[in-house]
Amino acid sequence: MIHLQGVNKQFGNGSNAIIAVDKVNLDIAEGEIFGIIGYSGAGKSTLIRLLNGLEKPSSGTVKIAGYEMSSVNARELRNARKKISMIFQHFNLLWSRTVKQNISFPLEIAGIKKAERERRVNELIDLVGLKGRENAYPSELSGGQKQRVGIARALANDPEVLLCDEATSALDPETTDSILDLLTSINERLGLTIVLITHEMHVIRKICHRVAVMEAGNVVETGSVLEVFQSPKEPITKRFVSQVTEPVGTEQVLAHIPGGTLIKLAFVGEKTEHPVLASLIRKFDIDVNIVQGNISQTKGGAYGTLILQLLGNEKDVDMAIAYLHELGVQTEVITNE
Repeated sequence: MIHLQGVNKQFGNGSNAIIAVDKVNLDIAEGEIFGIIGYSGAGKSTLIRLLNGLEKPSSGTVKIAGYEMSSVNARELRNARKKISMIFQHFNLLWSRTVKQNISFPLEIAGIKKAERERRVNELIDLVGLKGRENAYPSELSGGQKQRVGIARALANDPEVLLCDEATSALDPETTDSILDLLTSINERLGLTIVLITHEMHVIRKICHRVAVMEAGNVVETGSVLEVFQSPKEPITKRFVSQVTEPVGTEQVLAHIPGGTLIKLAFVGEKTEHPVLASLIRKFDIDVNIVQGNISQTKGGAYGTLILQLLGNEKDVDMAIAYLHELGVQTEVITNE
């Protein structure tokens, strides 16, 4: 569905050149919800502009929905944009138009007859949960409702790909979850391929099948969301994962735990339900204190973390850690005193 090979995007020349996207290779499958995460300046917004044809790569190829975006002519680009739609952080609605008129707008541009426009708009209003708000203006809507209008408008021309550029970052957490649930439902019901740009790992965790992590224009890590949660390789990925798995202030809490050995356990899938802690206490002559614990749900299954303080002689503690490895529990020693 989407294939990027050796994609570079450079702005300016010589000493003033800025490389926004650097040698990016990505494959995104049809029907997948794919997340691209990075901090400001990572290159993710430039990457999404390359996907919708607003920018052309300096080198490399961008293929999406059957179109080579780096070489399409103006007519082909117009056709491509019927298959590639987009929703935005700040909604980009027409403030002088009602909900119904906003959703109808791309159908008017496409020359769709009025009766068909009416049918399609009503269908989309039901799909995004805005029944009863058809005649409201954007100024009368909440942030979540505005984004629902944006989603409905983006779906008006039956696209194959939906690009989401920080689509929830202007919303509160509860509204964010409702919009993510809507995108998941749309993906499942319509088989739509969704590419989601964000700087929030919660968004990735909740709805994405796979994720690419960007830093300084490079894709530094890719994989299924569960794999990335379980074994983040790059420092930036570890920081993103900790947004979800470790509460704010974790480092300060750990710094004030007196004595013993602090270990971090990671559980995946069914292992999150195993009585590992009880087995540890029964088998070894050590004291075990729970410092912190968390379970996160991803599209690929559950991922849990547990930070323990182990108190006992060095040999028993080492045997306990070895036992955890035997059980297949990923174990990291944080401090050993």
